[in-house]
Amino acid sequence: MLSISTAPALKEQVNELRSRADAVILAHNYQPLWVKELADFRGDSLQLSRKATTHPASTIVFCGVEFMAESAKLLSPEKRVLLPAAGAGCSLADSITTEQLAKWKTEYSDAIVVAYVNTSAAVKALSDVCCTSANAVEIVREIPRDRTVLFLPDLFLGSYVAERTRHPKLKVWMGECHVHAGIAPEELAAKVSADPDAELFIHPECGCTSEALYRASEIPGAPVKLLSTTQMIEEARRTSKKHVLVATEIGIINDLQAANPGTVFEPVNPSARCPYMNLVTPESLIDSLANGAGEVRLDLATMERAAQPLRAMLDPALRPWRSA
Repeated sequence: MLSISTAPALKEQVNELRSRADAVILAHNYQPLWVKELADFRGDSLQLSRKATTHPASTIVFCGVEFMAESAKLLSPEKRVLLPAAGAGCSLADSITTEQLAKWKTEYSDAIVVAYVNTSAAVKALSDVCCTSANAVEIVREIPRDRTVLFLPDLFLGSYVAERTRHPKLKVWMGECHVHAGIAPEELAAKVSADPDAELFIHPECGCTSEALYRASEIPGAPVKLLSTTQMIEEARRTSKKHVLVATEIGIINDLQAANPGTVFEPVNPSARCPYMNLVTPESLIDSLANGAGEVRLDLATMERAAQPLRAMLDPALRPWRSA
């Protein structure tokens, strides 16, 4: 496994090119450790995009996947955004197309469309408000209960939101992240049975979310926490447990361990690795910094429309049901 501590020449080259390109390097928590070691910031996708808006660098190098780099471009349209990972798609974002969403909207003409940030810019452009796994419940809970809500694209996060909000007119798209969906209830049950005192950190996109909620009421010694990636790291710093079971992409494990070296963070599924998150290579990162490879380009009309639901998420006053 590549480590920057064993590759000083790479670090030196990246630092030189970063300065020359006037770039800030962002790395999602699911990225390989060597990428995060080189990055200026690591975190979840929206958190990183927001940091980039106030950073003085004119170029953003987003080590993640396509929808993340697009979001950075939407929030910083004046900056050059580079994605040093050709073909870095997302199975969740790809689970709904603009054609599918347009058709769905015709079935519910008065609906509010809530798009998880894990969607393409083109899908965001057809939506009313975005959400993250951390604020999805809050946003849907605020929508008037006589309005139809089309929640997309994740069925597991949508099911969790439905359970938490009890919104009577919530419709959920049947999409999924293949990595999170693959973290099965049986795996979680087996891990908890082996250590009933372990704490559980569960990402709401996971296929084991329902099992986790059942466990929350059935096993007093195994507290369950449904958390976004950023919330997991914050909770890792606070926990006094010696063993935490983690249901999400395993790239975050080293961040959790760094946040609390005294706790053992064990993945529920040690094979939960996103192939798209592992497409950045030293060569592709250098190519982006040196030659501008992987520039994100969006047409102006899409950018203007897609930025609106992101702004509505960040500024409650812009949410359409408030002005209706």
